Amino acid sequence: MILAAAIVVAGAIVWAARLVASEIRAARDAASRGRTSALLDLFAPALAAAQQDPRAYVVWQPIARIARQLFPDECAALDRAAGGAFPFSAEQIQAAHARWTADWLAWERAHDTEYKRRAAAAAADLAASGNSQAARGVLDAVEQEKLDLYQRRYAEYVRVAKALQSLQP
Repeated sequence: MILAAAIVVAGAIVWAARLVASEIRAARDAASRGRTSALLDLFAPALAAAQQDPRAYVVWQPIARIARQLFPDECAALDRAAGGAFPFSAEQIQAAHARWTADWLAWERAHDTEYKRRAAAAAADLAASGNSQAARGVLDAVEQEKLDLYQRRYAEYVRVAKALQSLQP
């Protein structure tokens, strides 16, 4: 009788241990799904921002890299669901760099056209005024403004282009 009771108690302990282990596994899985969902929520604005402006990659990709280090299993699950690196694939970053360059070239062309027009108008005013000091000043100011704006914008272009290149594997 004692042997039968001991077998029943041992069976109950094994059954309880399996239930506890199962509950612990379920809690871990739920916590992992919660972290995965939180990562998805975190990077949803990043995806939208990156579609609007390539500079968003420069801000968000380092955060994504940190998240990958802290939560490798959750990021792997997101990668599987996304069919590639989540939130940003190497192809997306390369496309952002190409878009940034294309946008720069378009801006450069528009800038050049605008300031050629403004310089021609100032030159015409200078010729009409008989080379007056004021008209000469306006033409010089247009040229200086063109150069200043170009230099500021070019510095930004180079900074972001280098940053995007550094994000590529």
